[in-house]
Amino acid sequence: MIFVVLGTQDKSFKRLLIAIEDYIKKGSIKQKVVVQAGHTIYKSDYMDILDFIPMKEFNQYIKKSDLIITHGGVGTILDALKEGKKIIAVPRLKEYAEHENNHQLQIIEQFEQEGYILSCLKLENLDQKIKKIQTFQPKKYIGDNQKMIQIITNYINQI
Repeated sequence: MIFVVLGTQDKSFKRLLIAIEDYIKKGSIKQKVVVQAGHTIYKSDYMDILDFIPMKEFNQYIKKSDLIITHGGVGTILDALKEGKKIIAVPRLKEYAEHENNHQLQIIEQFEQEGYILSCLKLENLDQKIKKIQTFQPKKYIGDNQKMIQIITNYINQI
């Protein structure tokens, strides 16, 4: 199963769902897809779409999934890493009115540089990223608050 997480941002992220549905129709994605859509309103005959779900249920979806495709939210990335899941992160972008700024780009880049996730900055490359994730071996996440503080500090210092 692929669990797609859009987070709780009050802006729509339909762009990602349109791309995923297109890949399902083309046959590039064959697994069941469950979406935590938050405020994004989207109807699909190809994906199970949930708006907001309790944290316990959210964590169960993460545990059941083979792949997480998520926005660039730190919380979701960390939750999935703690479960040892493979992650493709797609940033919400200001240019599409999906966020107030493009900070998710930097967050995703940092996690990818550290070897934890794959990024997908262009949705036309999502099918390639899904193929690549099959052999990708993410760095094992060890809950180290000091290291996470250092990663975030490095990110802030680069701004």
